Parts: sequence; C-alpha cells; structure tokens
Amino acid sequence: MMAWQPNATIDTLRMRADIMARIRDFFKKRDVLEVETPLIAATTVTDPHIASIPVIYSQKKISYLQTSPEYAMKRLLAAGSGSIFQLCKAFRQDEVGRLHSPEFTMLEWYRIGFDHHALMDEMQDFFKEVFAIPKTDRFTVAQVFETYIGINPHAASVNELKNAAKKNGIEVDIADEKNTYLDILFTHIIEPKLGNEYPVFIYDYPVSQAALAKIRHENPPVASRFEVYYKGIELANGFHELQNAEEQRVRFEKDLQYRDLHQMEAVPVDELLLSALHSGLPDCAGVAMGVDRLMMLVLGCENIANVMSFAHMESYW
Repeated sequence: MMAWQPNATIDTLRMRADIMARIRDFFKKRDVLEVETPLIAATTVTDPHIASIPVIYSQKKISYLQTSPEYAMKRLLAAGSGSIFQLCKAFRQDEVGRLHSPEFTMLEWYRIGFDHHALMDEMQDFFKEVFAIPKTDRFTVAQVFETYIGINPHAASVNELKNAAKKNGIEVDIADEKNTYLDILFTHIIEPKLGNEYPVFIYDYPVSQAALAKIRHENPPVASRFEVYYKGIELANGFHELQNAEEQRVRFEKDLQYRDLHQMEAVPVDELLLSALHSGLPDCAGVAMGVDRLMMLVLGCENIANVMSFAHMESYW
C-alpha cells in the first residue's frame, strides 16, 4: 500500500496555521494590504541562477509558474496600491532536498518610503512579534568576508578569490567569474557560521550582485541589498528597489547574455514590469522570505517536508 499520509503531523499543521494567522495580523496592524497575483504568467525571471518551471496550456503557448510574485507586485505598487504583502506558492525547477522544494510558500512584502535599513528594522519587529525571537544582528558583506576569509570582496581579484577557495579546501573547475567565486566562498565558508543564535542580516553587496537593488555610488560602490540567515540557512532576500526602467532593462539583457554564453534557455523579458517602472515605481524596499524554511527552524524540524502537508516526492508519483 502506498504511503498516503501527510508529511507534517496534524499538530504541526495546527502550529503552521497559527503562525500564518500571526503573519497576517502583523501586517494588518501596520495597514499593509494583502494582495494576490497570478501564479502563471507569460514571462519569468531572467536570473540565470533561478530555473523556472514552464507550463503549456491553450494553443500550446508556453508560460511559467512564477518563482516569486515580485514583478506583478511591483506593477501594483506603480498603480498606487501603497504598501503590500503576499503569502503565496512559488515554484522553482530542480530544487529538491532538505531545504528545497519545487513548490514552496513565500512571504513577500513592499514598504513605501522605506530603504533597506528601514525594512531590516521592520523585519526585526517581525521576528520578535511573530516568532518571539528577541533580537537580530547585522553585518556588511565586507565584514563577514574579512572576518571568515580575510579578504575584501569588493576589491579582491578573481585570482585572490580562487586562492582563498583552494586555501579552504574548495577545488572547483569553473570559468574565471568573480561572482561565482564570491558565491562559492560565501555558501561554503561563511553561510554555515551565520545566525546560530539569532537571525543575521548581511547587507551592502558588491554592485555585480545588485540583482534588482539600487546601487549607491560610494567608495566602493555597493548594492542596497540584504539577505537574512538563521542557523546557517538563508531565509530572505531584500532590496531598496531599483526604480530606473532603463537600468533594469540593461540588467535583464546582461542576464540573457550570460544565459546565451552558457547555453542556457532564453526567457522573455517582462515588458509589463518595465512599463510599470517607466510609469513610476514609488521609492520602496521589498523582501521575499521562505516561509517553510523559517517554520522548520522555529518548530525544530530537520526538513522542510516536516512542516508541509504533502512534500514534493509524496505529491507526485
């Protein structure tokens, strides 16, 4: 007989429901509007490090399950929605494991008039009020690279990064791409050490890793972006959001060039998002958080499947 029972216990699912209610109450008290956006769209993210799941429906037209509600939510912001949040399913290809599922729950919110520091302040309140986590820590990317690896990520050359990887027992055969080495060093050496007691915000990324964040032209220039780590696990990614449509198009095109160079699938650019940016995105900061991972950590589980009714392998047979 096939194992048909849910992955999570019924008690765990009750606790999950209570947490979801507390999340909604957190935003209701702050007059942040809950919204819904489509899970299927004609476009998807150009980011070459995120694989989308294509779907085919009417007239064999290819669309995509959304990896995040970000683009549609920004269209709402440009239309005058004010501050908004969404709890929804998101989908990513080839992500299965203790911390990954092709279908997962995401919390994403945008605050008008916030920069990334103000949003980190609100996230600190979020952790305290929803999960009774009393404090958080904050470090720049430069601080953690210098602390754990002894190099400056903004100034280091590819050779310096490659040597740092070898010194730490990481042997990889990859193209000489600075971002790739930065990612490898961060995920293998720094990330497991972060947030053992409390959630940690890592902010001010190199401009080459700006994604959809604004760039501050300081010395050195940095991206107004942050990530959140707890018990060595990445939970969230946030930006002081880029408002310039021309710059956003340039970044999309760079992603597509990378995809072409590495023989990856080409994806269409979201022209509706670019049109919304042209119309005028209000100054805001936004963040996307993996709800299943956070619940797993707070409830003391070992696998995100333990906080989901039916995990991927049990859902498809």
